[in-house]
Amino acid sequence: MKLQRKNRLRAVALGAIAVSGALVLTACGSDDNSGGGSTGGGSTKAAGNIKCEGKGQLLASGSSAQKNAMDLWVKNFMAACKDIQINYKPTGSGAGIQEFLQGKTAFAGSDSALKPEEVTKSKEVVKGGQGINLPMVGGPIAIGYNVPGVDNLVLDADTLAKIFDGKIEKWNDEAIAKLNKDAKLPDLKVQAFHRSDESGTTDNFTKYLKAAADKSWPYEPAKAWKAKGGQSADGSAGVSSQVKQTQGAISYFELSYATASSIKTVKLNTGASAPVEATSENASKAIAEAKIAGTGKDLALKLNYTTKAEGAYPITLVTYEIVGDQGNKAETLPAVKSFLSYIAGQDGQAVLKDLGYAPLPAEIATKVRETVASLS
Repeated sequence: MKLQRKNRLRAVALGAIAVSGALVLTACGSDDNSGGGSTGGGSTKAAGNIKCEGKGQLLASGSSAQKNAMDLWVKNFMAACKDIQINYKPTGSGAGIQEFLQGKTAFAGSDSALKPEEVTKSKEVVKGGQGINLPMVGGPIAIGYNVPGVDNLVLDADTLAKIFDGKIEKWNDEAIAKLNKDAKLPDLKVQAFHRSDESGTTDNFTKYLKAAADKSWPYEPAKAWKAKGGQSADGSAGVSSQVKQTQGAISYFELSYATASSIKTVKLNTGASAPVEATSENASKAIAEAKIAGTGKDLALKLNYTTKAEGAYPITLVTYEIVGDQGNKAETLPAVKSFLSYIAGQDGQAVLKDLGYAPLPAEIATKVRETVASLS
C-alpha cells in the first residue's frame, strides 16, 4: 500500500557495509537450537536503555550489507545482556533467507524483501504465522571503478547496463566519452565484476538497471547474476577487492566498501541538472520516495529507481530483518524480541551514523518497534 504523504520516508540512507560476522539464530517453531541452553523468559533486567529478556545463544545469518551495523549492535547488546550470546554470519541475503526457510535461524538479514513464494514457504517453519520484513537501515550501492588517470567518472543507466552486459568493452568507448568530455579515457579493457553468491545487493542493482535502462538490460532482476560474461567474486568484500587491485575494473557494492578501500565511485547522470554522487545523504533523497508495499505486519518497501529528483542517488537498498510474525520458538522469543527492540529503538538506530548508515525515518521506526513488540 502507498504511504500517505505524512508517512513518506524522509530518508533511509545507508552507507552499507561489508560482511564477516557470525549470525545464527534459532528458528521460528524449530527444534533446532544450535546454540542450545536457551531458557524461556529468563530474568528481565535493564542495562542502560537495553532491556534484557531471555537467555541462551541465538544464531542468525544473511545480508553482508548490514554486517558492520550488526557487529556493533551485537557488541553493545551482549555487553548489556550477559545471559544472551548472539552470532551473526554474513553469508549473503540469499543464503540467509534459505537458512531461515529451513528453520535454522530465528531471523535473517536481507537486502531484499521476501518473495511471495518465500512467504508461502515460511509458513512451514513459522507455525501459525509467516515471515515478515522489518526494515532496519538503508543506503547507496556505489559503483566503484579503477581506471588510471580518471578521477571523476560519470555514467548513466544505459551505459552501465551495456558495461555489465559486456556490450561496452573499452574505457574509451564513445558512449562513455560522451558523458565524460573532459576526461582522458584510456584504451583499456573494461573488467566488470559481479557477485558470485546470491545477493540482495545484486537484486537491487539489477532492479535499478531494469527500471532505468530496460532496453539495454534484458534480464529480470534477481539475487543471482543473470547476465553473460564478466567476472565474479564472493561477497561485497570480494568484488571490491578485485576493483582495488585490477586496472580497468568496475563493480557494485555498498558505499562503505569504497570508503574503506579508497575506491573511486561513479557519479550518475539521472536526468537531474547535475550528476549525482553516491553518498548516504543523496541515497536518502531517493529512498524518501519509497512506499510501503507490504500488508499487515509486513513492512517491505518499494523503492523508486528512476527518480530524477535533484541530488537523489537512485541505486539504493534497504536492508531488512526477516522474522516470524507469530509461531516463534518459545524458548528464544524473549531474547529475539529484546535484541530486535534494541536495534530498532532510538539507541540502536543512533549508533548507525558513526558507521556511515542512516537511522530509519521516525514513521517507519515506530511501525517496526510496534511490530517487534507484537511478535509471538
